[in-house]
Amino acid sequence: MQRDERQLDASLDALIHRVTEIKNSLAGLIMKLEVEYETLSWPSVLDNFALLSGQITTLNRLIKHEKTPQFHNQICLPILLSPDRNIALEKLTEGRVFAFNHEVVPDYLRTKPDSEAEEKMNQLSARASQTTPDNIQKQIAALNKVVNNAIEMITTQREDWESDMKEKYVSQPTCNIEDTSTLVAATSLGKGLKRRQDMTGNQQPQRPPSAGANSQQAAQAQQAAAQQAMQAGKVASAIKTNIRAGNRNDPYKGP
Repeated sequence: MQRDERQLDASLDALIHRVTEIKNSLAGLIMKLEVEYETLSWPSVLDNFALLSGQITTLNRLIKHEKTPQFHNQICLPILLSPDRNIALEKLTEGRVFAFNHEVVPDYLRTKPDSEAEEKMNQLSARASQTTPDNIQKQIAALNKVVNNAIEMITTQREDWESDMKEKYVSQPTCNIEDTSTLVAATSLGKGLKRRQDMTGNQQPQRPPSAGANSQQAAQAQQAAAQQAMQAGKVASAIKTNIRAGNRNDPYKGP
């Protein structure tokens, strides 16, 4: 008997701890909605809902655990009712219940729902029991038809969107073939490049030709430029020699 009582007390403490966590999370979410509603973002709200969902799942697992006693088999009876203010009860209930009197006992120790809620539940149960199996199957078929149509519409719209995206970003060319051919010809063959004249009067390309198919032409052009430079040097040296040779009557030297 004592073992069962200890197990019941431990289970109640664990349940109180889990319920307190859920209550604090709800209070924090309500405070954010009331105070930070202007700057509150949707991901933050989703995080709070995810936290609440995880805490409720943990509470359900604790209740369904094999070591947790069946609370619905336990009986709770009021031992003492008093209209006087109970400070311990007020502290335990965080100010919600000031006294355990005849007014609050029917609400806190009830084993059945409120009379109005019970009446609505009975009405819904009676309405559900009046529905025939054929009508239920028809309603299920109609619901499945609506869902299938919605899925088909979403799939069609997605396919159309994907095809439009492919035509917009894939089918359009990303380069101009003529410009590419011009650049390749200018880089490999020097086609279309402007030429400049050097000091000897020879025309040379602004950039040297690339190796490959045009290597022989580049070698011939360099050889011709070297020969012309040598000839120009010879002409300049001959002119200097003639000037020096013709200047025999120097006034500062003797005959």
